[in-house]
Formats: sequence, C-alpha cells, structure tokens
Amino acid sequence: MDGINAAKDSPKNRFAVVEPQPHPCSNSGNKRRINVLLMFACIDLGSNSFHLLIVRWHDSCHHIVERFSEKVQLGEGLAQTGRISPAAFARGITCLDMFAAALRRYPVEHVWVVGTNALRVASNADEFLQQASARGFSVDVVSGLEEATLVYSGVMSSLPDDGASRLVVDIGGGSTELIVGCGSRQLQAHSMPIGCVSWRDKWFAEPSSNAVVLRERLEAAAADAESVFNAVAQQLATTPWAEVLASSGTAKMLSALCSQRVSSGGEALQVDMDVLLELESDIIQVALDPHISLTGLKNSRRELVLPGWAVLLGFMRANSVQSLSFSHSALREGMLHYLIRAAELNVPPLRVLQDG
Repeated sequence: MDGINAAKDSPKNRFAVVEPQPHPCSNSGNKRRINVLLMFACIDLGSNSFHLLIVRWHDSCHHIVERFSEKVQLGEGLAQTGRISPAAFARGITCLDMFAAALRRYPVEHVWVVGTNALRVASNADEFLQQASARGFSVDVVSGLEEATLVYSGVMSSLPDDGASRLVVDIGGGSTELIVGCGSRQLQAHSMPIGCVSWRDKWFAEPSSNAVVLRERLEAAAADAESVFNAVAQQLATTPWAEVLASSGTAKMLSALCSQRVSSGGEALQVDMDVLLELESDIIQVALDPHISLTGLKNSRRELVLPGWAVLLGFMRANSVQSLSFSHSALREGMLHYLIRAAELNVPPLRVLQDG
C-alpha cells in the first residue's frame, strides 16, 4: 500500500489563499476592448465547495490576485430530504460573509455569483438566495447545461484552440457535467444527477468497520455510477474524442493519488484505469482507520474519497476511458471568460452565456 502513513495532526486550512500569479491571456474577440486596469471576481456556489476567484485585468490579460475555497457541502443530505439542511445553510452563509470581507479588500468592479446543483433542486433554495441577496450577492442559478458550458469554457481557457476533440468531465458535489467539444466549439453536453456528496450520502452515510462489507458497498456504488453514465454513453460516442480531461476537486484528488502511486514527483496529474483500481484497497483502509493517511489525500477530502472513486470509476467504465488528465482550469475560469465578455458588451454575464 504505497504512500500510506500514520496520520499527522495538523490544523485544517479552511480558507486557502493563493498568492498572485500570472494567468494566460484572454482572447474574447468582442467588439469593445477593455484597456484599463479592472478587477473581476467570480463566485461559484457549488454543492460541495464555495469558491471565490479574484483577478486583475490589464492589457488584455488577467492575473490571479487571490483564490478562496471553503468546503461548505451545501448539498449534504439533499438527495434524502430535498432541502438544504440547517447546518449546511449556516455554513453557506458564514462562507458568504467571509467572501464579502475578502471582496472589501479590493476595488472589484465586476462580480458574478453562480449557483449550481444544490441551488437548482433544493426546495428552500429561495431562502438561501434571499440571505445571499441581503449580503449583497445576487446569485444566478444556472441550469445543468449552462454549468457544462462554463466548465468547458474554463477547461479550454488553458488549452490551445487547436481543433482537437476532447471529452471533459466535471464531477461536482451534486451533479456531473459531461461535454464533448472540438477546439472551442462545444458539440454536446449532459448534466448527470450524480456527484461526490450525493453518492456519499447514498452509499456511505452509515460507517462500517468491516473491510469486506465496505468493499462490497464501494463496488456496488461504482456499478450504480456506471449505470447512471451508461444513460448517455452511446450518445457521447457519436462524437469521438482524442483526449479526456477531468476538472474540479474529485478529479484533482484522485489524479494526485494516482500520480503519487506511480511516481514520487512530476507535475502532470492523470488517472489511469489500472492505477485507479489499485487504489481500492488503500482507500478502504483509510476509510476504516482514521489514524491512517494516504499520501496525496487531504484530510478535508477523506470522507469523499470512496464516493469520488466510485463515481470516477463508473464514468470511466461506462465510456471505455482508460486514461484521463486533470485540468486545473474549471467552472470559475469559464465564468471569468463570460464576465469579461459581458463587461465589454455592457450586459449581464448570464445573458452572454445564454446567448451563446
């Protein structure tokens, strides 16, 4: 079991900050260019985590000023109750207060807040949106297909527009978006009702101390995930792809674990089917013993490693994917693309997204 060590006590970083760093230039190709120094902020209210991205725009390039992430798990228990739980509701509002404080530190002129699956389906989503509005956040709750468009745009923002065909998968907390595109052109998209938080609540809500039982549960969760993705696998195959890219936290976690297993270094993160299967025994041991850690697995994501593994394995099996690469760019970078276009056109970003 490569990479397994005794867990070390360390304070949990609930709010990660990234130092300013250059970001690739944006090519919006719109009618009016923004040439002055401006600051933009994108806020992604996901079913697992809330994210804030603040960037500075100058001379047709944007530079990341700060990133914040908080594990809110707004979708916790949502599949069972249909509602955002009081605890998750409170965590979400606390996080928005932290985001508001962060934004006050900068002269941000353009802000876009997007809500995804949990805010699409929760019966008390309007109550949360009202509380957000009271704190100055007007939230656009996007559809699953609109979310897919943002994901694809974000992933493509870090790649050359070379006309290559790609399948992009983004496993979120409550939904998974699948997009096939050719260069910057999106060919088809699907939003599937499966995510790492909802799969945890469905399959791993009750803890188990029995390795055999846990393995059976894990494999059943993977088979269930495969059946979900099978619903669109045949349609996806009508637009063949040359490369598979996965974005967001589950893909980052599992690609890091796989990369750690095959080498001790290297910047490229990817998941090979064989290596993913080899991880099964390791992640079961980590789930059984809280004192055991796995190199590359953050404590904040321990509870999601089993459902995340099951969802990713189900996706790969359903679509005959043997290998995929992790994309550091995702929905927030896609939001930024549309927010900058909206500023150039002087219209709301949601309108730009919906107009295509």
